[in-house]
Amino acid sequence: MSAFTYEKDTSGIVTVTMDMDGPVNAVNDTFLPAMGDTVARLEAEEGLRGVIITSAKDTFFAGGDLKAILELTEEDVPALFDTVQETKGMFRRLEKLPVPVVAAINGSALGGGFELCLGCNYRIASDNPKTKIGLPEVGLGLLPGAGGVVRMTYLLGLQAAMPFLLEGRQVSPAKALEAGLIHKVVPADDLLSEARAWIESVQGDEAAITQPWDTKGYRIPGGTSNSPKMLPMISGASAMLVQKTKGLMPAPQRILDIMAEAAGRLDFDTALRYETRRFVGLPILPETKNMISTLFFGLNKVNGGASRPEGVPKGTVKKLGVIGAGMMGQGIAYVAANAGIEVVLKDMSMEAAERGKAYSAGLMDKAISRGRKTEADKDALLGRITATDQKEPLKGCDLIIEAVFERIDLKDQVLEEHEELLAEGGIWASNTSTLPITRLATKSRAQGSFVGMHFFSPVDKMPLLELIVGENTSDETLARAFDFARQIRKTPIVVNDSMGFYTSRTIGTKLGEAAQMVAEGIDPQIVDNASRATGLPVGMLTLQDEVKLRLTNEVYKTQVAMGLTDPAADPNPEGRAMMFEMVDEHGRNGKGMGGGYFDYFDGGKAVWPGLEKWRKADAEIPVQDVKDRIIFRAVIESLKCLEEGVLRNVTDANIGSIMGIGAPVQTGGYIQFVNTYGLDRFIARCDELAERYGDRFKAPNIAYEYAEKQATFV
Repeated sequence: MSAFTYEKDTSGIVTVTMDMDGPVNAVNDTFLPAMGDTVARLEAEEGLRGVIITSAKDTFFAGGDLKAILELTEEDVPALFDTVQETKGMFRRLEKLPVPVVAAINGSALGGGFELCLGCNYRIASDNPKTKIGLPEVGLGLLPGAGGVVRMTYLLGLQAAMPFLLEGRQVSPAKALEAGLIHKVVPADDLLSEARAWIESVQGDEAAITQPWDTKGYRIPGGTSNSPKMLPMISGASAMLVQKTKGLMPAPQRILDIMAEAAGRLDFDTALRYETRRFVGLPILPETKNMISTLFFGLNKVNGGASRPEGVPKGTVKKLGVIGAGMMGQGIAYVAANAGIEVVLKDMSMEAAERGKAYSAGLMDKAISRGRKTEADKDALLGRITATDQKEPLKGCDLIIEAVFERIDLKDQVLEEHEELLAEGGIWASNTSTLPITRLATKSRAQGSFVGMHFFSPVDKMPLLELIVGENTSDETLARAFDFARQIRKTPIVVNDSMGFYTSRTIGTKLGEAAQMVAEGIDPQIVDNASRATGLPVGMLTLQDEVKLRLTNEVYKTQVAMGLTDPAADPNPEGRAMMFEMVDEHGRNGKGMGGGYFDYFDGGKAVWPGLEKWRKADAEIPVQDVKDRIIFRAVIESLKCLEEGVLRNVTDANIGSIMGIGAPVQTGGYIQFVNTYGLDRFIARCDELAERYGDRFKAPNIAYEYAEKQATFV
């Protein structure tokens, strides 16, 4: 009982305060006996009039013990089944107590924590902007296994529960109240008094202390899963899941299956047991372990500052300059202003600068229309952005980010004209996706204060920021860049300088290999669909159209002109030649610019007929080879980046590949892909691909070194 404090007041109300060892309360070996003892004591308590469950920590309850889940094997499944059933049994006994039970949610309640709340008759949350409520398990390859799927389905109905279960949506207390997840939001100081007041108000009210699903004649909102209204909706949801996950992530489909059964032929308690059966097979899957390792532990490690230089005081940017109000600059200005930073947005003309500022206004208008922001929020954000075509407003900026086109002469000119405007001790950053930072910094007056910041488009949606360290970038500059990334709520990975750094260099291999296969005569539709079937968010030809073929060609020409790329060593020469011909002779510049690999029209797209020039009837190869040529090129390049020291660690590689360049989520990232695939098997497959398609598929030396040591990449 040391993990829980049990206090009964003079009115017969017991307050159970969870305060487990460690930073958060979680479902683990300590929780189960503590909860079991608590429930048994409550059942035996004389004169009991009500129960309040709350937390002594800033977080109400964090969910399951993910470290323990990572260690589970197939042999552990029977014991896991019993443990989950035991947990559910305790929650079931809690909600069947003959007195009102209140969850006083004083901080975030996620996963198993919110499942505990669902086992209470009444849920009150404190009005804390940092509080999140929801069931995010699907994002880690799991499903809510302690009754969450079944209770949410009964509580909200199939359709309303789907975003919370299939997408893992987490919401603020106000949004949770609006959605029906909780009953009331109150100031933090009033949380326990409001809980007691509700308990007093329902004394003797049997209906108030009976869970909806235990109420005679209760009907699930919206209807059962086999009703004429719900049946086609479930079928459509299932089809959408298959399209989204490519069948590579089983958790969402299992969740939908449980929902349909719970809202269909199974009674409540049988549905709970069915939920357990569908849950216990997930933790042992490689996909689940990959997602937990990277998207929970890896992400926390990165955001926690593992790559930030130690010993440098934390910095805050108060005034930011952004030079270039185009697609990237306007996005940077928005996320900075949204984080409360004063922003000066400069372009060559006031018209261009104001157009860049208008982008923020448009985003705020969308948020207002969805009820997420107010007009006052919009006015405040726009008030923090100064649009200008003059240099003087940039004077005194803590940080200036140059976000002009990828031309080194232009970037040099901007640096020369504006660097002196930095505040004393200020730092300069170039937003570039390919150009080496060490070369760009040669024109700087203070090369130690020069750093690369590679934002991803659209900046307001993409969570990653790639920080690039030049040869002379100081630790203090890197630390301040890292702090700025966290200030604007981005996840920063840190890489060393090279052409294309990590993300652009790696994504370029996938795009190049897709082009090469089309140039070899393979059906473009097969190339695009097969790359999507690996779990990539979009097909590689579709992505190239969105990136723009013309832009890719221009960047390549810039790199050749700078001596950074040798055309004679191009690993995909036929694909490169085809792309130049498509742009230069046929005007196939990309989506929105005359089309690219595809023609685009309302409602869809079709392969550009001009690609028939490269089609060869005898060029078809196994679909698995198409998939592996795409994935293995990116994985091999990631290993080379690690081998060459461009990547400083494996965690940044995995996070960067998923959040920045769309690595299939179930792989856990491109380096983790090798661990799961198996090093010996990976090297053997590389040999096969190299023999069939060229030396670019040979495994790097680092793979052999790790295989010899029987080591994994961590």
